[in-house]
Amino acid sequence: MDHRYRHDPSKTLVGFSVGEVQYAVPIARVKEIANPISVVPLPHAPRAIVGVADYRGEVVPVVDLRVRFGLAPSEVTRRTKWIVVVVASRLVALVVDSVTEVFGTAETELRPPPQVAGDDIRGIEGVTTHEGRLVFVLGTERLRDVTEPVASAGGLGVARTSSLLGGTRT
Repeated sequence: MDHRYRHDPSKTLVGFSVGEVQYAVPIARVKEIANPISVVPLPHAPRAIVGVADYRGEVVPVVDLRVRFGLAPSEVTRRTKWIVVVVASRLVALVVDSVTEVFGTAETELRPPPQVAGDDIRGIEGVTTHEGRLVFVLGTERLRDVTEPVASAGGLGVARTSSLLGGTRT
């Protein structure tokens, strides 16, 4: 029997944790959730970029969100994942402590983020509540400032349009 995954339009966010805080990114921007692979460090890259990786034939920058958010880096564990997202038509791997689940906003609008110093670095687009906890929704395009210098410096490919999560699988 052919098993096909159906896109559930009510599930619009991929949830994850960085430290003790819950975040999410729009599922439409997610290419894949993957286990970490080997990373080649890049000299003179922004601090949050731990290097680049050969991800399915494309060279992608790898952004450690712990470092991006001002937390100490941590060791890679079984729960550590990469969320591969599209940023400015290029793939970028986001290193997160764990992926929690795919969920929706339950018909509620995103609330504006609080005006707190450092939000420009986090790239928080809005806030929602899921299972009684606040979840900060990141705008992936806000990562462009950290990834664009790496892309401009040499040969990072353009993302292919097919997505494993954005409509064909969940």
